[in-house]
Amino acid sequence: MSLHLGSIAPDFEQASTHGTIRFHQWAGSSWVIFFSHPADFTPVCTTELGVVAKLGRALASRKAKPIALSVDPLESHHGWIRDIEATQGAEVDYPILADADQKVAKLYDLVHPETDAKITVRSVYFIDPNKKIRASITYPPSTGRNFDEVLRVLDSLQLTDSHSVATPANWEDGGDVVIVPSLKDPEVLKQKFPKGWTEVRPYLRVTPQPNR
Repeated sequence: MSLHLGSIAPDFEQASTHGTIRFHQWAGSSWVIFFSHPADFTPVCTTELGVVAKLGRALASRKAKPIALSVDPLESHHGWIRDIEATQGAEVDYPILADADQKVAKLYDLVHPETDAKITVRSVYFIDPNKKIRASITYPPSTGRNFDEVLRVLDSLQLTDSHSVATPANWEDGGDVVIVPSLKDPEVLKQKFPKGWTEVRPYLRVTPQPNR
């Protein structure tokens, strides 16, 4: 199954370290950061789950919650969590799906046909409250995910959903943004952007972040 931006994130029911997860019900009205792992007790993934465990407040303030997936069984997950907490210094208080039958991995296109079928693709999906996939990032097994970038993408998605702007290259929360080219009415522009804007080109108009 091939997923695209704008696709409805597939619903599923699967065992997890927090009990059985019925995904759409569990997600509720929150944003979801859904990230996958090839196996338990892998070094890079151990550090990643530890970092996410430390981001609880940052994600909650954005009305987002994390959920992880690994294709090992539930008993293995519980042992791995003990290792994560001991080595990374953070409590893993979010669910890890026990996807031993790869049901969820296949739904989310995480089993690459040109690699070992037992190894999931290491992807992050950003899922909005309407259950739509809004962004995805895929990493190789050797490269740890940058969760500062995950938060940055989430901030951008939430900002651009609520204002008529897009975020430029290397934008960070609080930085200048660009006005979408489709917005042309001068009166509407003044209303939406009372701080003003700089017109670099007719299609490139820079303005302070409107919710700051």
